[in-house]
Amino acid sequence: QVQLVESGGGLVQAGGSRRLSCAASGRTESVYFTSWFRQGPGKEREFVAAIRRFGGIKDYADSVKGRFTISGDYAKNTVWLQMNNLKPEDTAVYFCAGRRSPVFSRGTSSYSYWGQGTQVTVSS
Repeated sequence: QVQLVESGGGLVQAGGSRRLSCAASGRTESVYFTSWFRQGPGKEREFVAAIRRFGGIKDYADSVKGRFTISGDYAKNTVWLQMNNLKPEDTAVYFCAGRRSPVFSRGTSSYSYWGQGTQVTVSS
């Protein structure tokens, strides 16, 4: 089992920045991909960004490309999501998730491990 704990959420003004952290514990070596998802009010959970443990492959949703950066330090079992130029539409609960397969997927059902989420609110 793997436990994921997100932190770093809060209230930020539009145009501002925020960095989210995802700390992993347990059998972390079983996780190939760590991804961030978000769920806005009244919306479905959607993919935001992903990073592969081996090889450093990264992927981003079009809506955040150029504004968000995902990175990881596996010695610290931590993945970060640096969010810049935030917009009100970025307001959501952000979740960290872990996928055991080496094949990448953006689908929420393909992730075995989830954190509790951290709220990010962007004011206009």
